Amino acid sequence: MAAKRKELKIIGRLELIDFPQWDLYDIDAKIDTGAYTSSLHCHHIKSVEKEDGEYVRFNLLDPSHETYNEKLFELPIHRKKVVKSSNGQKEERFVVKTKVQLFDRLLTAELSLTDRSEMRYPVLVGRKLISGRFLVDASKKYITKKETQEHS
Repeated sequence: MAAKRKELKIIGRLELIDFPQWDLYDIDAKIDTGAYTSSLHCHHIKSVEKEDGEYVRFNLLDPSHETYNEKLFELPIHRKKVVKSSNGQKEERFVVKTKVQLFDRLLTAELSLTDRSEMRYPVLVGRKLISGRFLVDASKKYITKKETQEHS
């Protein structure tokens, strides 16, 4: 007998994502099945050596974003990754791990830190986070918000 297939939640091409460990909620995210790793818009990204290893210090988002609060973050570097952007430029990025919430699912995410100020959405959610968990319906957007309002 075949194993029962896990039901995958449908998400749209744009969704709201929460970062509960960072007290950051309802951030616009573009779902990008062409990108493997998820990325997060930050500024003042700087590596810092500490006794227990290498950390990255950064501010989330930027002063022009409505939820920007100048809070400085300092997290262990999970790894470094060379990323080729959509314009063909290669950039070495720091990758950190944190919890993210989409719908009622709390997931561990790897996020590359980069300046996305020229991009429309501060978060890009890649295949590594959505694979095996969600199906993307490119004709829809903000399904998480609509579902949350229906259950309120």
